[in-house]
This record gives sequence, C-alpha cells and structure tokens, in this order.
Amino acid sequence: ENTEFIISNIISLGRKLKLKFIAEGVETFEQADYLKDVGIHYLQGYVFGRPVSINEFIENF
Repeated sequence: ENTEFIISNIISLGRKLKLKFIAEGVETFEQADYLKDVGIHYLQGYVFGRPVSINEFIENF
C-alpha cells in the first residue's frame, strides 16, 4: 500500500513537471503491467533479460 502511494505521488509530481520516468529493477510481468498502467514510460530489469555487455548487445540486437 505504501509503495503504491509513493509511486502515484512521484508520478503525479513528475507529470506536473513534464518529466519522463524509467523504472529499474522490474522483476515480474505483473510489476511491468502496473508500472505501465500508472504512467511509467520506460522499464528495465530481469523480466526483460539479464544485463549484457555492449558487444553482446550489438551481436544479438
């Protein structure tokens, strides 16, 4: 409950300041869905993949 309250207030303030948001450490699709629903613009974390070196990124993506 406190986490959602804090997140919603940070997002509210950010919207007033016309900021974009990045959520780090997203570990589940449930978290990702919630964060997208409340207005987070960018997400990163293990739910999408493990960290990779720049060379590995270039080779695979």
